[in-house]
Amino acid sequence: MSKLPRLAATLSVTTACACLGFASWAQDAADPARWLSPTMINARASMFTPTLNYLTFQHMDQMFATRTVPAGSETWELSENPISLEGSYTILGETYDLEGALEQTRTNALVVLKDGELVYERYRNGSGPTTRFLTFSVAKSYTSTLIGLALQDGLIENLDDPVTKYLPEMAGTGYDGPSVRDLLRMRSGVDWEERYEFGSDTQLTKVHDNALVAYNYRWCDYAANESVKGATAPDERFNYATLDTSVLGCIVERVTGRTGAEYMAEKLWQPMGAESDAYWIMDGPDDIGREFYGAGLAVTARDHARFGQMFLQGGMANGTRVLPEAWVTEATVPDAGYSPIEEGSPLGYQYQWWTEADSDVYMAMGLFHQFIRVDPSNKIVIVKTSYTEAPIGNDVENAELFAQITAKLTQ
Repeated sequence: MSKLPRLAATLSVTTACACLGFASWAQDAADPARWLSPTMINARASMFTPTLNYLTFQHMDQMFATRTVPAGSETWELSENPISLEGSYTILGETYDLEGALEQTRTNALVVLKDGELVYERYRNGSGPTTRFLTFSVAKSYTSTLIGLALQDGLIENLDDPVTKYLPEMAGTGYDGPSVRDLLRMRSGVDWEERYEFGSDTQLTKVHDNALVAYNYRWCDYAANESVKGATAPDERFNYATLDTSVLGCIVERVTGRTGAEYMAEKLWQPMGAESDAYWIMDGPDDIGREFYGAGLAVTARDHARFGQMFLQGGMANGTRVLPEAWVTEATVPDAGYSPIEEGSPLGYQYQWWTEADSDVYMAMGLFHQFIRVDPSNKIVIVKTSYTEAPIGNDVENAELFAQITAKLTQ
């Protein structure tokens, strides 16, 4: 027998095995159950580990089911005008050089725009311009923007409409009564305690563990449960609630008939000229999960800067009107009586944007100290992604860093 036919037969068997291996891999990658193994559940439960969160916050798509927000074919090119930010920085009474200040404030990335130009960009801890950072509640400002776009499209008739007009399944719950505007202001009145004690039995942790870690139910499923009651009358007081933002995201889904990622890509991400795809982590496997609207958007620091610059420019991005100027003002300038959030606080809150009570600065802010800081008076946008040990606190350090950066750019 000739060696050639035998070789051909061997190659055929090898190729068939390789194809079967590829088919098996492809099947695993498409199987929603791949997110439900004990290893994946434990990974999601451990994502906040202080010695590793610098890394996990850069790679959430390897732990969660995700939905992509594709960038378009046209990028908003940011003109570059490098300005040195080197020098001394005082953080909590101690003096550091810039690198020391970034380490002291646990910085992964810092991107600064001044007068619409990219003046400073620094990446640390293995990250870079294409790294998509999960920036937690920074996502709330994006979800608010999707509400504004749905309002512009006529899909939401009025912000004073009750939530149940768009989500009738919320009847009989704490969301039966508050308006869309109440949720935007975090004044739904729903009985919710936003306490970040992961590993405990707090209300937030229970929902986090069941929706994001174990994939047992969705955030909006929890909100639609009759056990979720009102604690106060709508609009009576400020109560920061990620659950409110989740419901806002589900309103976007309902009125558009699309996923949040799809609507965001068409109406915001591509018209804005985003450079990179973004993605949402989801609160369940691919076939049933929803975008985690309250804190689940992963974006490059540059694209966060574009988003902030678009707001600074009144809704214009790369010569294109993406948002009505009136919406930008309504979403970011606190109405009389709504700032500060409580007596003596330095912060106010408008439509899922934090505001500085003594200036025109407004910010998208997230757990573990993530920021898009928009300073209209000085025409500065600062994006900072962080990996602090504690989810909250450390606010003074970041405020001092931002003030000193601003001073260097405006002296």
